[in-house]
Amino acid sequence: MSNRDVLIVHGWSDTSKSFSPLVVFLKSAGFNAVSLWLGDYISLDDDVKIEDVAKRMEALIRDKEQAGELKAPFDMVVHSTGGLVARQWISTYYIEDVSKCPLKRLIMLAPANFGSKLASTGQSMLGRVLKGWNNWFHTGKEMLNALELSSPFQWDLVQRDLLVPDGVTDRRAVYGKNGVWPFVLVGTHPYPSALRQIVNENGADGTVRAAAANLNTRGVTIDFAKDEFNPEVRFWQNRSDTVFPFAVLPDRTHASIIEPAGPDVKADLAAQQRLGAMIVSALNCDTFADYQQMAVDWRQVSENTASLAGNDASRTALFLGADQNVEFFHQYIQVNVQVLDDHGADVTDYVLEFSGPDYKRNDAPTVYFHREVLEHVHVNGANAAYRCFFVDRTDLLNEFYNRIGKNFEKILTMSISAKAPGNNVKYFSDAKRGAPGEMIVHSLDDNAETRWLQRNSTQFVRIIIPRSPSDKVFQLKR
Repeated sequence: MSNRDVLIVHGWSDTSKSFSPLVVFLKSAGFNAVSLWLGDYISLDDDVKIEDVAKRMEALIRDKEQAGELKAPFDMVVHSTGGLVARQWISTYYIEDVSKCPLKRLIMLAPANFGSKLASTGQSMLGRVLKGWNNWFHTGKEMLNALELSSPFQWDLVQRDLLVPDGVTDRRAVYGKNGVWPFVLVGTHPYPSALRQIVNENGADGTVRAAAANLNTRGVTIDFAKDEFNPEVRFWQNRSDTVFPFAVLPDRTHASIIEPAGPDVKADLAAQQRLGAMIVSALNCDTFADYQQMAVDWRQVSENTASLAGNDASRTALFLGADQNVEFFHQYIQVNVQVLDDHGADVTDYVLEFSGPDYKRNDAPTVYFHREVLEHVHVNGANAAYRCFFVDRTDLLNEFYNRIGKNFEKILTMSISAKAPGNNVKYFSDAKRGAPGEMIVHSLDDNAETRWLQRNSTQFVRIIIPRSPSDKVFQLKR
């Protein structure tokens, strides 16, 4: 049994008091000899940023270490926004030399690693639904800006701790064999009662999407600047070759994920005990070989959760209900997009369209994709060049491809067009058409393990489009 100290960090709008059940559970699981530190931070005041919390956390941890009260290496359990706080802390203070980082195991419970749809909900709705009548207009604007889907903060952070964009040579890693070991657990059960049901979303735990929690991510640049018909595709490197353990649980909401012994939705005893067992196994993981095996085992848990969408008997056996909305258990893909022109300036008014290979003769698949498969598109409030696309992968594979004619490839293509910045400059040589819809972004024939758009994950896509000045912008005369 581990004898390391454990630091617990809460999420947005929360306090350490919420973790009393987790503390009791850990002690009952044999962690009595371990010091359990509860971290509290301000998240509802509008002037506090995640960067501020990480800076203060670093100073406090160092003070406790020097006083001999907190011993390194220690482990950390974080919830929701606490995941972003921990990542910001690690990437800011230990990217130069991760061996100096006092943290070893990072257990992330429903972390908002790549945002939350709720962050852009009106402040009055957030206060009323989630916090009661007392916090209608006091919700922590800076925190919510960072939490908003496809926020510039998330783009900056992912390029510092997880991904290496094209053109960047620095590949220092903070996670992996010789660094911090992250573990991610998230539910896909919606809030079951009261007013909170308003914010429920398929593929999410009521607050955080499973795809937004997963740390296993990828990045790519699609560059139309040189050739509008055949864009250059440059895949980003991952800072670590490690596959991080990630599991989607069918019976946990955003609230019950921090209460291993007491779920707030019905489930059988085995399901109730699974969360606690997985938390304990993560805290007790001693070797990197065990860590990698855990990634394999947890992936199977996620697949078992997805299978519930098509198995009434299994849902009933888990007391989840055969008549429950099966789309709660669908697998999703989240894609964060940034569009720039070939001078590096943001393009804020653009359209991405998706279609099958035979859309000119049969538009049924295209219509179905935009109505049923593409479930949500979010334009970031701080910068419209950043957008988040939420795709139902289950419906993409099982429904969209079935609507494509037998004599055509089972592929999904993408086109992009953008509003001209003025009368003298347009994007692409044909502004109305934009780039042709021949960029294949997904194929049913690809190997599911190597396919770029992965289930239950977030991908980052940077698109570069050409500015095309008119002839009158510059002329030569005798």
